[in-house]
Amino acid sequence: MNENVIKIAPSILAADFGRLAEQVEAAQAAGADWIHIDIMDGRFVPNITMGPLVVEAVAKAASIPLDVHLMIVEPERYIQRFADSGASSISVHVEACRHLHRALGQITEAGCRAGVALNPHTPAAAISEIVEMVQIINVMTVNPGFGGQQFIKSTLSKIRSLRKRVNQLGADIHIEVDGGVTGATIGAALSAGASVAIAGTCVFQHDNGIAAGIAELRRAAAKAAHVEDKY
Repeated sequence: MNENVIKIAPSILAADFGRLAEQVEAAQAAGADWIHIDIMDGRFVPNITMGPLVVEAVAKAASIPLDVHLMIVEPERYIQRFADSGASSISVHVEACRHLHRALGQITEAGCRAGVALNPHTPAAAISEIVEMVQIINVMTVNPGFGGQQFIKSTLSKIRSLRKRVNQLGADIHIEVDGGVTGATIGAALSAGASVAIAGTCVFQHDNGIAAGIAELRRAAAKAAHVEDKY
């Protein structure tokens, strides 16, 4: 493995919304692979964030893929709207979908990569029947709803389990690690099998700026590259 194996997807949840376009452009210029956009409704999670209009604004500022994460109830009602707003991929929570198979089909039909997200308490087995439908698996490594939380180390075993399953399938499925990602935790996530690191606070609120935050994550991933895979 090497540092290029893991993609960096800065989460704009931690950005300065008064300078959102500028900060998205800075993240892209610094080598971000994707831009991650957290949509929260105040019902599925105890916070309210942004909607399709913000996705449209980010799409105007960035040419890299927009990874939209729907932390909302009844996400199937809004899939087409977010696709039309510029989402490249859309992830829905297994815990929020009564008909997950149908929702994933809607995402694919809308022309986006389909993703499924799992809260920390949700086992990998919860998506065993639909894993072949997705291109992204988002493993929440904090409880969803707020940025700046501490990485839950026990989720690493779930990442390993999912990586084994994906490798067995021979499928092109990204495993995202979402929450508490820093230079101190990205190496463990990479070694466990993650291929996308979603990072907010340590990028957009880095003391030395956005480029320094992304560079720090790249260096930490490079240091972990020699570690033999555990999965």
